[in-house]
Amino acid sequence: MKPLIGNSAFRANHQRLFGIFTKDPETGRAMGSEARKLPQYIAALSATGGALAAGILLGWTSPAGPRLTTDKEYDFEITSEQFSWVGAAMTLGAACVCIPIGFMIDWLGRWLTMLLLVLPFTLGWALLIWAQNVEMMYVARFILGVSGGAFCVTAPMYTGEIADKNIRGTLGSFFQLMVTVGILFIYAIGYGLNVFQMSIISGIVPLVFGVIFFFMPESPVYLVSKGRTEKAIKSIQWLRGKDYDYNSELAELQAEQDRNQANKVSLASALSRKSTIRALFISLGLMFFQQLSGINAVIFYTTDIFRNANTGIDESLSTIVVGLMQVIATLVSVMVVDRLGRRILLLASGAIMAVCTILMGVYFFLQKRNVNDVDNLGWLPILSLCLFIIMFSLGFGPVPWLMMGELFATDVKGVAGPIAGTTNWVLAFIVTKTFNNLLDGIGTAQTFWLFSGITIIGTIFVFFAVPETKGKSLGEIQKLLGEKDERTEEAKL
Repeated sequence: MKPLIGNSAFRANHQRLFGIFTKDPETGRAMGSEARKLPQYIAALSATGGALAAGILLGWTSPAGPRLTTDKEYDFEITSEQFSWVGAAMTLGAACVCIPIGFMIDWLGRWLTMLLLVLPFTLGWALLIWAQNVEMMYVARFILGVSGGAFCVTAPMYTGEIADKNIRGTLGSFFQLMVTVGILFIYAIGYGLNVFQMSIISGIVPLVFGVIFFFMPESPVYLVSKGRTEKAIKSIQWLRGKDYDYNSELAELQAEQDRNQANKVSLASALSRKSTIRALFISLGLMFFQQLSGINAVIFYTTDIFRNANTGIDESLSTIVVGLMQVIATLVSVMVVDRLGRRILLLASGAIMAVCTILMGVYFFLQKRNVNDVDNLGWLPILSLCLFIIMFSLGFGPVPWLMMGELFATDVKGVAGPIAGTTNWVLAFIVTKTFNNLLDGIGTAQTFWLFSGITIIGTIFVFFAVPETKGKSLGEIQKLLGEKDERTEEAKL
C-alpha cells in the first residue's frame, strides 16, 4: 500500500490548503504562485515576534500585581495605587510614540525601525527586573510602552507591504493573534514563576525577535518610495523566489508611487474631506468604545478580579483559561471576518459584552451585600469573564484596527492612522489608571455596570454610524463615506 504522504491527491489537497510548499516533493519543480508564499509567511511571522513581545507586556500586570502589592516579592513597598501607575505607564508610553513613529518609519524604514525597537525593549525590561524602587518601575513600564506601541504601528504596516494581495488579510491577522498568544504566554509562566523570573523570560523575547528579524528583507514598497530600485528587486526576489519575474510587480509599485506624487494635495485639504471626517468619526468612535468597554482593565487585572470573586478556583489558573479563550476567539475571528462582515461581529460582540459586564456587576453586588448569597455562584464571574473576552476578541478587539486600515484614503493614512492609534492608547491609559480608583470610589459592581452602559451605547453607535466594508475596494469605501470625486478636484487645484 502506498504511504498516505506520497499519495498525489493528498499532496495536492495539502498544497491547496496551505499553499506554502516551494517545490513538488517528487519532481523538485517550483509550483507556480504557491512557491512564493513560504518566504512571506516566514517574514510575517518574524515581524509578529514584536507582537508577541507587546502581548507579554500587556499581560504582565495581571500575574505581577498581587505578588508585588500583597505578597511583596520585591524589597520595597508597592501600594495598589502605585501599581495602578505601573500598569498605566505602559499605555502612556505607547500613546506618546504613535505619531513620532510614523515619521521614523518613513525616515529609517520599516526593517531598521523594528530592529532598533529591541534596544528600548531590552532597557525597559532590565530596569523592571532590577528595579530598586517604584519610580524605576514607572520609567521601565513607560519605556516598554514606547516599544510596544511602536510595534503596534510598524509591524502591521510591514506585513501588509511584503504580502501578495491574495494572502495579505491572512498575514495581517497574525499580529492580533500573536498579541493574544503573548498574553496567554505571560499568564502561563506567571503561574509557576515569581515576578523576577517571569520578567527575565519576558526580556529575552525581544532579543530573540531581533536575532530572527535581522535576516528578513526591507519592505519593497518603502524601497521603491525612496528610489532604491536595486534593493527593491532583491527584496521582492527574497519574498517571491529567485525565479520570480519581478518586473510586473516592480512596475506596479512604481506606478502607485507616481500616482501618489501626481495626486499629492495639502494635508489640510486631505483631512478636511467629507470622507476623511466621517472616517475619523467612525474610527475614533470605535476606539473609544473598544477601550471603555473595560477590556484593558480586565486583561491587566484578571488575577485580581478572580481573587476578589472568591470563586474557590485558583485565580492564576483562571487567568490562563481566559488567555486561552482569547487566543481561540481571535483565531476564529480571523477566519470569519471576511465571511460574516464587520458590522455583525461588532453588533454581536457589543451586545454580549454588555450582558457579561452586567452579570459580573450582579455577582459583586450580591457578594458585597452578603457573601453567603454567592456561595453557589462561583462559576458566574468565570463564565462572564471568559465570554466577555471571547466576544471582544471576535468583534470589538480586532475589527476597529481592521477598519482603521480600510476607512482612510491612502494619502491620509500616515496621519489619520496614528491619530486613531494615539487615541486608543490614551483611552487605555485612562481606563487602566482609573480602574482601581473606580473600584474604591463607586464599588466593583457599579464599575462593571458603568462599562456595560458604555458598551450598550457603543453597540447603538455601530448600528447607526458604522458602514459595512466587507468585500468593498478602497475606492468604493471612499464613495460610501461621501468622497465622490473630491480627490480628483483637489489634484487639479
